[in-house]
Amino acid sequence: MRMWSAATVSVFGSFVTRMALPFVAILTLKAGPFDIAILRSLELISALLVGLVAGAWVDRLRRRPVMIWADLGRAALLGSIPAAAVLGVLSLPQVFAVAAAAAVLTTFFDIADRAYLPTIVDREDLVRANSALTATSSAVEFVGFGVAGVLVKLLTAPIAILIDAVSFLFSAVLLGSIRRQEPAPPPTADREPVLHEIAEGLRLVAHDPVLRGLVGGSMGLAAMWGIFGATWLLFVTETLLLDPALVGVIAALGGFGSLFGALLAGRVVARFGFGRVALIALLVTAFGNLLIPLAPVGMPLVAVLLLLGQQVIGDTAVTVYEVTAVSVRQARVADRHLGRVNATVRVATVAAQLAATLAGGLVAEAVGLRGAAFLAPIGALLGAVALAATPARKLGRVTDR
Repeated sequence: MRMWSAATVSVFGSFVTRMALPFVAILTLKAGPFDIAILRSLELISALLVGLVAGAWVDRLRRRPVMIWADLGRAALLGSIPAAAVLGVLSLPQVFAVAAAAAVLTTFFDIADRAYLPTIVDREDLVRANSALTATSSAVEFVGFGVAGVLVKLLTAPIAILIDAVSFLFSAVLLGSIRRQEPAPPPTADREPVLHEIAEGLRLVAHDPVLRGLVGGSMGLAAMWGIFGATWLLFVTETLLLDPALVGVIAALGGFGSLFGALLAGRVVARFGFGRVALIALLVTAFGNLLIPLAPVGMPLVAVLLLLGQQVIGDTAVTVYEVTAVSVRQARVADRHLGRVNATVRVATVAAQLAATLAGGLVAEAVGLRGAAFLAPIGALLGAVALAATPARKLGRVTDR
C-alpha cells in the first residue's frame, strides 16, 4: 500500500511535467520541432548511456534505497526550473540539462521499481499487482494531464513543474516508511565484474525466445512513441491551433483508456492467453495512432474527436500490452537477474525510441508535422511482426515456458 501510494503521488507530478516541460520549451523559450526532438532525444540518450550499468548495479543493491535517492535527485533537478524562471535566467540549455539528468535518475528508479515489486508480491499475483498499479497511474493520468493544461495556462509552464518536484519528495517519504525487509543482495565476494553481469543480462534476453518476442513488440511501441513525442504537441498546438488547456483535457482523457486497459488486462489474458492478447494489442495501438494525422485543420470538433479516439483506443491497447509484457518478464526471470534484464529491455526500447524521435523531428522539418505523424503507427505494426515471429505469440499463462 505504501509503494502504491508513492507511485500514485509521483505519477501525478510526472504527468504534469510530461506536458509542462515541452511547453516550457515551446511557449516560454520559443522552441521549434527539432528543438523538441532534441529535448526528447537528450532524455533518451541519457537513459541509453546508463541503462545497462544501472541494471547491473540494481541487482547488487537493495532496490528501495535506489528508488528513494532517485526521487530526491529528481525533486532537486526539477525544482531548478521554476527557480530559474522566477530569477529570469531560464534558458533552453538548462531545460535540456535538467531533462537529461532527470532521465538518468528515472532510469535507475524504473529498473529498481520493476525489480522491487516481485519481492513483495507473489509471482502468480503479478498480473493483478501490475494491473492495479497501472490502473492507478491511468486514473491519475486523467487528473494530471487535465490539471497540467490548466496550470500551464494560469501559472506558466515553469511554475507547473514545481508540482512534480514536490511530488517526488512525497514519494521518497512514503517509500522510506516501508518497513518490510528486502532479500539481502549477493555478498561482495560473489559479485562478477559489471561487464560480465551486463553481458549475462543480454544473454538471458537473447536466449529466451518469449522475452525476445516481447522486446521486439516493446521496441515497436517505443519507435511509435518516439515519433509521437517529437510531433504530437506541436501538431495539436501549431497545426490544429488548439488551446493548451484543451490539449491537456484531450491528453487527460487518454487516462480513461489506460484505466480501462489496466482493468481489462487480467481478464483478457485469462481468457485468451498472453501471446494472443499482446499481438492484438499492438495491432489495435497502430490503428488508434493512425487517427492523429487524420485530424483536419479548420474543423476543430472533428479534430478533437479523432484525437480523443486515439487517446482512448491507443492508450487502452498500449496498457494491455505493457501489463502483459512486464508481468511475463517478472515471472520468467530470477529475482537477482531482474535488474539487468529490465535494463536490457529498457536500453533496447530507448534505442528504438531515440532513433524514431530524431527521425520524426527531421521528417517533420522536411515534410511537415502531419506527414511525420503518419509514420508513427508503422512502429507498432513492426512490433507486431517481431512478436508474431517468435513463440511469444503462443504463450498462454505467465508461468508457461
